[in-house]
Amino acid sequence: MANIVAGHNDASIPAQPVKDSQLAQHLAHQRRLRWRRRILPAIALVLLIALWEIAVPTFDIKSYVAPAPSAIAQVLHSKFGLLMSNLVPTAMEAIGGFLLGSAAAILIATAFVYRPTVEEAFFPIVVMINAVPIVAKAPVLVLLLGNGMAPKVIIAALICFFPTLVNMTRGLRSVSSQQMELMHVLSASPREIYFKVRLMNALPYLFSALKIAAAASVVGAIVGEWIGATRGIGALIIQATYAFDSPLLYATIAVGSAFSVAFFSLIAWAERRFLKWNVSNSN
Repeated sequence: MANIVAGHNDASIPAQPVKDSQLAQHLAHQRRLRWRRRILPAIALVLLIALWEIAVPTFDIKSYVAPAPSAIAQVLHSKFGLLMSNLVPTAMEAIGGFLLGSAAAILIATAFVYRPTVEEAFFPIVVMINAVPIVAKAPVLVLLLGNGMAPKVIIAALICFFPTLVNMTRGLRSVSSQQMELMHVLSASPREIYFKVRLMNALPYLFSALKIAAAASVVGAIVGEWIGATRGIGALIIQATYAFDSPLLYATIAVGSAFSVAFFSLIAWAERRFLKWNVSNSN
């Protein structure tokens, strides 16, 4: 018996180190994948900028057509204060529209799921409004709401609204009959079914829509500023275009793009932070 026990113990000793080794290899592989996803885009961006810098003098491209990246970098440095002062109102409009459009979409998606009649009545209208180009809706909103920040926020909200509504509605409905049957057996209240089953199933769909909306809200704010504004990234783009100041135009676009990427990255970070159970699918 002692030998059997001793033999059993001897056989089980190497199992734990093997598991630890496999876990270490898996974690090392995941770290390599994460660094690869970060480094490869950076290398590609550096190569593109280098090719652009070389192509300008090689093909004698005029600076008012396409300035070299070094000229754009000089403008970014010399007019950093001007660019940041114009980024602030655009960022406020984009974030305000993102929050407003996303919140409205979540509430209306909930109404669609629990009241199909509401969806049948209003969803075609939502599709019709979404089909109108944003450059056509923007002047109407400026006429209705004036030339302040309100129409820009509403334009950004309209852009965020539709993808969030569609994805949230689908997510709230992606509940299996087994899950609902289990909740009924457990005598769960409608509130518990919503927060513990429907909303949890909808979160991956919601974050996918929010990442789209984050980038789109910046576009909406800039388009709103094109219609009528004295400050903001959109207004600065118009001013630089009319002044044939191409380096400032490209620098303004770069600042707007950088903010859009930062906003998208913030939502992606929140997705990884709050959806750890779904992180493999989200990646």
